[in-house]
Amino acid sequence: MENHIFGLIKEEKNRQESTINLIASENYASKAVLEATGSVLTNKYAEGYPGKRYYSGCETIDKIEDYAKDLGKKLFEADHVNVQPHSGSQANMAVYLSILKPGDTVLGMGLGSGGHLTHGHKINFSGKIFNFVPYNVNPENELIDYNEIEILTNQHQPKLIVAGASAYSRIIDFAAISKIAKDNNALLMTDIAHIAGLVIAGLHPSPVSVADFVTSTTHKTLRGPRGGLILSTAEYGQKLDRSVMPGSQGGPLMHSIAAKAVAFEEAQTPAFKEYQKQVVLNSKAMCTEFKNLGYHIVSNGTDNHVFLINLKKTCNSSNNELSGQEITGDIVERALEKAGITLNRNSVPFDTESPLITSGIRIGTPAITTRGFKENEVKQIAHWVHEVIKKRNDEMFLQNLKEEINIFCKNFPIY
Repeated sequence: MENHIFGLIKEEKNRQESTINLIASENYASKAVLEATGSVLTNKYAEGYPGKRYYSGCETIDKIEDYAKDLGKKLFEADHVNVQPHSGSQANMAVYLSILKPGDTVLGMGLGSGGHLTHGHKINFSGKIFNFVPYNVNPENELIDYNEIEILTNQHQPKLIVAGASAYSRIIDFAAISKIAKDNNALLMTDIAHIAGLVIAGLHPSPVSVADFVTSTTHKTLRGPRGGLILSTAEYGQKLDRSVMPGSQGGPLMHSIAAKAVAFEEAQTPAFKEYQKQVVLNSKAMCTEFKNLGYHIVSNGTDNHVFLINLKKTCNSSNNELSGQEITGDIVERALEKAGITLNRNSVPFDTESPLITSGIRIGTPAITTRGFKENEVKQIAHWVHEVIKKRNDEMFLQNLKEEINIFCKNFPIY
């Protein structure tokens, strides 16, 4: 049984090494992060907080968590940080439970416009427990409509506004949303799960100084272990901690917290900032290449690590090779996987297809940038994606391209 699992782990490592990963929410953690994640710290139960544990034997554990918290506060210039959330979703849940009651009204970005499930979707706990009112992008330019946010806030008087996205390619004006919140006596939570690394590198405005709460994952652009964290003003620190534990979680994953600290150390280096700059350069270069190939890019471009392609609008246009065809996100996702390229189908603004089908795909550059891909490589990837979409039913072509990509990837080892 043991050899079977190790064999499957090796199989997954080979898959990662031999394929091109364009999934915007994935990345490759460093060897140091992996070592911390797989350490003896997984053996220790440490329910509670440093100095206030419900188990003995936590002297070293306390030092690790305190160190991670100190690094987190320094890195983001925050008053208070909680590094115990197991994921971004649980980080968001903890914030909600710290200040809201069931049925309270909250304003959040609609999933179809680029928001996240935990920003109020009706099938998620957030939409089931609280009264979420969605705001959307402007249908003409596909950018966040700050005027709509202000109108909806005035109309519904939410207790909390949630800003941030999982599929939005432009700079978010957190300061403008903060002003709307303050003018209406609402609190502001910003979810920077996707852009945390860009914020640290100064490539996206930080929301820390204008938001009451900031949540994030640690495994996307931050390039750490799978997990979450929460930043807050000092005013809400105690409520927040109680909401995490015992409010929504039990014992923390100390091996993950140690790995978060390792990632925080790595994020303070000059190399990390250069990496983030290349992430954006790669995103812009690939986005431009797709535009040149006739694809409809949601919001007409990108300012960060991600962009969306609207396949339906692309096929409805007359200036590209896909004109008049019926192509959906799930079709493209499956064809690309056969060729050794992974990405995810994604809803686009005002999509008429279901989330399981979608009219679009989401493309991100964090993982390929970690491997050392630069502008020339990402332009080549754009052409490979284009060829796969054109020849999506040609199994021989897809298999031959997979072999070509396998050879290509050997020049960019992950580990």
